Parts: sequence; C-alpha cells; structure tokens
Amino acid sequence: MEGRAEKKQAEKTRAKAKKGMPHAFGIRHLSPAGAYYVREYLDRADPQLVLIEGPEDFSELIGDLGSEEIEPPVAVMAYTKELPVRTVLYPFAVYSPEYQAILWAKEHGCECRFCDLPSEVFLGLEEERRKKWQKKLEEKQEPCQEPESPVAYVYRRLDELSGDGDNETFWERTMEHAGDVEGYHKGAAEFGRSLRALASGDIPGTEKAAKSGAAREGEEAEGAGGMPDGGEEGRREDGGENAENRIREAYMRRVVARAVKEGTSPEKIVVITGAFHVEGLMGEGKPMTEKEWKKLPRLEAKKTLMPYSYFRLSERSGYGAGNRAPAYYELLWEGLCRQEPDYAARRYLAALAAYQREHGNLVSSAEIIEAMRLSLSLAGLHGGRLPTLRDLRDAAVTCMGHGSFSEVALAVADTEIGTRIGSLPEGVSQTSIQSDFYRRLGELRLERYKSVAAQDLSLDLREKLTVKSQKSAFLDLERSFFLHRLRVLGISFAAIQAVKQERATWAEQWQLRWTPEAEIQIVEAVLKGDTIEQAASFALRERTMGSSGIAGIAAVIEDACDCGMPTSMEYAVSALQGTAVDAVSVTEIAETAGRLSSVLRYGDIRHLDRAPLVPILSQLFLRACLLLAGECACDEGAAKQIAQAVATLHEVSVNHDFLDGERWRRVLFEIAARDDLNTRLSGLAAAILLEAGQMNSEELGCEVQRRLSKGIPAELGAGWFAGLSMKNHYALIARLNLWEKLSEYLVTLDDEEFKRALVFLRRAFADFTSEEKNQIAENLGEIWQVNPSQASEVLNGPVSGEELEMLSGLDDFDFGDI
Repeated sequence: MEGRAEKKQAEKTRAKAKKGMPHAFGIRHLSPAGAYYVREYLDRADPQLVLIEGPEDFSELIGDLGSEEIEPPVAVMAYTKELPVRTVLYPFAVYSPEYQAILWAKEHGCECRFCDLPSEVFLGLEEERRKKWQKKLEEKQEPCQEPESPVAYVYRRLDELSGDGDNETFWERTMEHAGDVEGYHKGAAEFGRSLRALASGDIPGTEKAAKSGAAREGEEAEGAGGMPDGGEEGRREDGGENAENRIREAYMRRVVARAVKEGTSPEKIVVITGAFHVEGLMGEGKPMTEKEWKKLPRLEAKKTLMPYSYFRLSERSGYGAGNRAPAYYELLWEGLCRQEPDYAARRYLAALAAYQREHGNLVSSAEIIEAMRLSLSLAGLHGGRLPTLRDLRDAAVTCMGHGSFSEVALAVADTEIGTRIGSLPEGVSQTSIQSDFYRRLGELRLERYKSVAAQDLSLDLREKLTVKSQKSAFLDLERSFFLHRLRVLGISFAAIQAVKQERATWAEQWQLRWTPEAEIQIVEAVLKGDTIEQAASFALRERTMGSSGIAGIAAVIEDACDCGMPTSMEYAVSALQGTAVDAVSVTEIAETAGRLSSVLRYGDIRHLDRAPLVPILSQLFLRACLLLAGECACDEGAAKQIAQAVATLHEVSVNHDFLDGERWRRVLFEIAARDDLNTRLSGLAAAILLEAGQMNSEELGCEVQRRLSKGIPAELGAGWFAGLSMKNHYALIARLNLWEKLSEYLVTLDDEEFKRALVFLRRAFADFTSEEKNQIAENLGEIWQVNPSQASEVLNGPVSGEELEMLSGLDDFDFGDI
C-alpha cells in the first residue's frame, strides 16, 4: 500500500503530464523487450525529437551509429587527452533499446540526440570520486572499505526478496516476458519508482517515507535559487550515486527545456532513459541552471567508436552494465522479432545439444524434448508462462548433463555468452591510430585473426624466394615487426610464444586474440603517436630515457631490433654508450651482454645495422672478466644470480669470435681453483671448462679429490658438486671415477655431516631426468658391486614414510654459522 507522500507525488506527476510533458519510456540497458517495444512506443507517439540517455556530446556520432554497415556490438568511448588515460564506455548491442531508438529515428527522419551529462563531466566526476577515495586512504593510513551504494543495496535486496533468488531472473520473468508495450512501459516505470524508493530509504507505507515526503514539501517551499533538488551543496554532501543521479536528471531536464525553447512541442518529445530516471525526469525537479552547469568538474576528452564483443558485455568480463548472457538475450530479441514467444527457449536448448554433439557428448532428441518440458514446468512453478534462462539452464543440467553442471558447462558458456564481435565500416569515426591498426591488419592479411577465440600464427622470417613480389617475400617479417610493435605498446592483441626450435633464428610463434580491451589499449596509445609505428617509437624512446641501468637500455635495443625500427635502435645504442661506463654489477653486465649478443646473432634476418654494438659488447665483456672472480665471494642467495650470469657470459663468449676468449678461460680456471669463493660457483666453472674440453679427466679427478675430502665441510663439498652438475649431465655420468669419489666421500661422513650434504645433493639431482638417474644408478651399482637394475629400483623407488619425514625436516636444518 502506498504511503500518503507517494500518493501525493504520483498525483502531482499525473497532473503535470496532462499540462504537456514529454513522453518518457523507461528501459533497462541491453533489454531485448525494451528494444522491441520502444519501436512500437515510438510508432504510437510519432515524435519530432527522440532524446536518449547517454553523454550529450556523443550525439555527433549518432549518424555513424545508425549506419547500415555497422554490426553490433559496438561502443562509443570517451577518453582523456592526457595520461593517465581515463575512459567512459557506452556499449550497444542489436537488442539495446537505445540502438533501436537511433535506428527508428533514422528510418522515420526524426531528429535524435543524447541528453545526459557530457562525457567530460562524467570523467570529471569520476576523477573527483577517485581523489576523494585516495584522500580517505591517506588519512586512515589503512585500506578502508567503501560503503555499499544505494543501488547495490537495492539489487541485493531484490536478490533476497524475489521468488527467483536473483534480480536478473526476476527482471527477465517480469519484464522481458511482459507480452505487450503497455505491460513493459508500466512495469518499467513501476520498477524504476520502486528502485528510487529503496535507494533513498523512502519505502512506501513506512514512517521514513512520510518523513521523506514532508522533507520534500519543505524543500519545495523554501524557494528557488539553489541547485535543483536541494542545491549543489546537498548533492556534494550526499557524495554517492544518489547525488550523481540528481545531477544527471537535472541536466536531462535542462536538455528537454532547451529543446522546448527551440520550438519543439513537449508532446512531440520522447525521452528514452533508464527506468530509474523516469520519475526524476517527470517529477517536480527544475532544470539545471547555467551557473550550476559551469560549476561541474570536467576533464577534456575525445571520442571514438570501437567494435565490442559479447564476452565483454557479459558479467564474466567485469562490465557492470552488461548482462550475464548476451548471446541468449539476442535469442530473446530474435524471438520477439519473429513473434515466436518460445523461440529463445527452443534455440537455446538446441544450441546446447549441438555443442555437446560437436564435442563428442551424446545428447538425444528425447533429452532435448524433456528439457523443454521441464523448463516450462519450472516457469509455471514461479508463475511464469515462459521459461527464463535459469529455468532453461536447470532443465538442461538435469536432462542433458545428468544432474552435473560440469558436463554442460562449456556448452552453456558458448550458448549464453557467444563469440560475437562487432565491426565498423571503413571511414567511420575512429582515432588515427585505430585507422592505422586496421589498415595494417588488412595489408598484412591478419584480419581473420580478429576473433575472440585465440589463434596461433607461425612466422618464417626468411625471405621467400618462390614468390614474385617483394611484399610477399617479406610478408612474415613485416608481420613480425607489426606484432612486436603492438607488444611494445602493451596491446594485448598478440602474445609471442616459445618456439620449439629454440635455436631457430628464423621462426616465431604468436597467439592472436582480439578483445575490446585491446581496442581500448590502441585508443590509449594515440597519446604516443598517430600510427602504431610512431607510438612504438615514442614508447621505446620513453623507456630509454627512463632506464636507470644498462640492462634496461639493452632491452630497448633488443625490442627496437624486433620491431624493425633502426632510428629507435640508434637512439638506444647512443644512450647505452654513455651509460655503459658506469656499470658495476656483473649480473647487470651479463644480462646486457646477453641481449646485445642476441641482436648481433639474429639481427641480420631483420636487416638492421648492428656494427655499433660490437665495441660496446667487447667493452662490457672485458669489464665482466675483471669483476667476476671478486663477485664470486658471495652467499648462496647471490650465487644463484651470479651462476646465471656466468652461464650467460660463457654463451656470449662462445658465440662471438671478436671477444677475448682466452681471458675468459683464465677467469674460469681461477674461479674453479680458488678455495675462498662460493663452492657452487667454483663447481660451475669447472663444469664449463669440462664441457668445453679445457679440463681433462685427470684434472677433474684431482679437483674432486680436493673438494670431496674429509677435511672439507659437508655443505661446501656438496655445494661444489651441485655446481658441477649444473652443466652437461652426460659428461659427468660418463666419468665413473667421479661417482667413485662421490661414493667414497659420502661414506666418510657422520650422520650430521651427511644431513648437511644431503640438502645440497638433493637440489643438485633435482634437475636430472629419470633416464639420467637410471644411468647414475647403473654407475653406483657397478661401484657397489650390485645388480645395476636393482640399484636403480632402490634409488628411484617410492620414498618410505620414515624417509619422507627425515627429508621434510631438512628444510629447517640448522646450519650453524654458515
């Protein structure tokens, strides 16, 4: 039962409507029934002007949105002109009421505009909220939870109170199945009124409602001059969604008032807006004044159209104004257009069955029929005449999934969300960098990869000698340049994969997948340049200037080479020359040398001049040789990083004849022989020399005898062996005397020493394969004079409970002073 205040307000609204108010049709964004019935409503109203909720400055794009060549879903995006880029997105599906209203207006030659706050104001309000939230965080010095918004509270209460258990099902059963335009129109208006009452705590029939009504009467009696609905200060104090909604509604009333002043009769204006705002537009509020308008915060912004996807519209992608099942909602739209009420239910179950069959899961016709019958029964239990998505899904799980959702989960995702991506015709409003991106996609024959499904692309960067044109001969190389530029810009359309042939310099493997996020990233990159190449060049130069060390600059050189951008490469090389003299860390030098080596070895296939890198690499390599031995006097934590640096530097020395290889070998011999360095690194140096043929079996035997002796602490001896095993395993396995020495060494250890050694040996043998462990077992079987297969079975067998308990205790073993 309505309270007295609500009755009085409703009477005022109806009286005002009789005096000549614009028509208002309440909708829900992405509502198939709303999209269908809004056309019928417009047919009846026959307006001269259609106003649609949406940023007013988007009106200049309505002509493009109404183009017959556009394929929804698409979105209008506003973005700030300065970093960090802030965005406002307004997506449209074919079943969006706003989109159908735009099409109707175009078909009937009717003027159409958006009427909400301009995008620059939305961005400004969002920035104010962000600053306010940041200030709260700084004041409290700890994360604080934002209070639940009024609208979030309303929908949570709907979930709790609706017989269906969630507001999405409640809306579909009540509104999407409304049956006629009058039912939808009145239902949406009532739904909006109820939302406003709940959001403000103004619940009909309660004491608070009466107080709120009296408060409204008091506000109306106080006179004009302030901000509409309580003035600007009132809005600022509210500070939440209610305050912003009042600002928006005041602005929409301002747009309506302006249209009337320009000569359009109120009765010839139809406003298409969210159901929540109908009461606000048709109520007693006053239009926003010029003074109030000028006080609103703003961030300068640009606009663009972009393709969108059903996945992005779905709630799984995190888009708040989306719906759970965009592909299913399209079926509802098609059913309304066909005037077949049960079309969506039939097509949904048929699509589930088709997906299951395509993927090897049998679904019989009888199961489909039973699922249809069960869904109708479930709808009837809730007082509905048609099944909702929830009814259909429950029926499908029961009849097709045998009671298990996991059996139909993939089919449900495919049928409910779908893979549809919108498209824009060439020439439709886009930023310069978007146009360049799509032009390059066409030139490089990559358009078919513009799909939400990930697709693999293999590239052969070598010149193709069997084709006639130079463009075709280097097509894959140009593709590689383009994809690497996208990678440098952080555009997620392409991700490079590891190539199976690690040493194949001519092969690249990519995975391509288009998402609306990638489109947003492209638009954001316009601040760096008008084309992909210009933006990538700016990004590389920015990274070069921001690099604090030589490794970062070397990474830029490597990326510039991959992108095929010689100018950016020259700039980074120049910066590296000026910075390399300050390098003091062996790990940083090694990382830089590794990157430069990669460019020198593989850069020829990209046709870039690499000669300036040769003296830089020589200089860095010499410095590493001078510093390395001293840095090997370190703890285990640093040893891991230095070990990687040693491996990298050795690979660099092997790959380039112009480097001083003899000096490098002397450094390795020094590290291998010294007792005052980290033993793991000494072992690694010995392993490298052994692998390179610079250390013979006799020298290795002497080193083993020295390192694995009773006088050497267990952890040092085992650490040395762990370093020795970091390189060629087969070279170690083939030397039986090495395993004899290790066996003799372990026998001499007492229990505590053995535990110390075991910690390091476990780590060493963790990198050996099963086959390699079998071969070691064979060696030990021969040493111990037992059957090799028996030794292998014992050594590679399952660990007993007692052994497992002892091993788990090693992680917390007390190493005393080491």
